[in-house]
Amino acid sequence: MSTDVQFITDDKGEKKGVILNIADYQALMEDLEDLAACAERKNEGAIAHEDFLKELKEDGVL
Repeated sequence: MSTDVQFITDDKGEKKGVILNIADYQALMEDLEDLAACAERKNEGAIAHEDFLKELKEDGVL
């Protein structure tokens, strides 16, 4: 992520908004989606690694 950030300020010089380049914005949106997915799944139980691999093989992923 770059450090090219511009701020939109009001008459008093207080920051009211921000301007990012599109690549940085898209990266932030992807991170936000990932965090939301993690939050939605935080109460799901864990499974053993071996069971996970078995499921992936059964589903044809591995």
